[in-house]
Amino acid sequence: MSSPDVAGHTVTANRATVGEVPEDMVQVLDADGRVLDDAAVPDLPDEQFVEMYREMWLARHLDERAISLQRQGRMGTYPSLAGQEAAQIGTTHALSDSDWILYQYREHGAVVHRGLAPEYLLYWQGHEAGNEWLAEKNVFPINISIGSHLPHATGLAWAAKLKGEDTVFACHFGDGATSEGDFHEALNFAGVFDVPAIFVCNNNQYAISIPREEQTASDTIAQKAEAYGFDGIQVDGMDPLASYQVMKAAVEKARDPDEDQLRPSLIETVMYRFGAHTTADDPSVYREEEEVERWRERDPLPRMERFLRDRGLVDDERLDAIHEAARERVAELVDEAMGYEPDPEQLFENAYEAPTPRVREQREYLRELRQRHGDDALLDED
Repeated sequence: MSSPDVAGHTVTANRATVGEVPEDMVQVLDADGRVLDDAAVPDLPDEQFVEMYREMWLARHLDERAISLQRQGRMGTYPSLAGQEAAQIGTTHALSDSDWILYQYREHGAVVHRGLAPEYLLYWQGHEAGNEWLAEKNVFPINISIGSHLPHATGLAWAAKLKGEDTVFACHFGDGATSEGDFHEALNFAGVFDVPAIFVCNNNQYAISIPREEQTASDTIAQKAEAYGFDGIQVDGMDPLASYQVMKAAVEKARDPDEDQLRPSLIETVMYRFGAHTTADDPSVYREEEEVERWRERDPLPRMERFLRDRGLVDDERLDAIHEAARERVAELVDEAMGYEPDPEQLFENAYEAPTPRVREQREYLRELRQRHGDDALLDED
């Protein structure tokens, strides 16, 4: 299968197993972070390159702290992003602030770029307030059910097109979501109605424990776009510059396509999940550490650091300052989130537009219990 890359060439990708990195995919940086001989660096201000690294490092550190909090019993089950920062940060930099992001649950880096708030951690503590604030950042609420947000992306993009709005909708999901009916329905309708939607498949090689080669017989995930009539492209999702480059081209096409182009695109970002699927998972059961270490050689953080050093944009002193600022910011977020005082009656909000008789009955029962016994007695684990 051939699909156009950002330079107008063709990329023919062969089927790869989990332990292999596809040979033919869009790249700017090699595994060591040096610009490839035949690659063009995106035309961006130097400080934007530094900002990409800053956000990637912040996302990685936030990830580490979140896992630690879950292990301490201070947060619920959490999905790690380690290894996937480049695609999340790079693609989001290609969007306008007015564009919308719909994501599965692991794309914390996309939210980092839009501006983190303590409320983001609240969601993983079980508070719905952690979802409400996302709309202010043009981010669709966190989605846990696999692939169910893809039709929403198509619908939102179609509505924006009908209203004459200049808005693009970027929808993130994992490789496992491509086996869901929602994926096929969403992409089919996106092609039929020619909507400004970009479907970003974060192919991290595993759908929980199912490896990529057992997920589909297709040589690539990107080639699935051909069935729906629009462009599909495979990019190194551990290369932030390539991820930006491909997304930028897709965004421009979504806004202003040529006469013979459809607006949608399917971008397969090839990457690897370094950690567990979630903190409830044990990846040692289904993969070898040798495989993980092979992919760690492509870690997006040291690759981007090497690029910045080669251009003279950072040195040890500036990197130390970036890292310390990230640690301080995450510490602030954690402190604020942990100080949140929830109202138990929030349990009965948001499920329906207006409370049903059953919900009202349950709410009154909780009020009665709190009045009779007090909150301390109800929270006593003994």
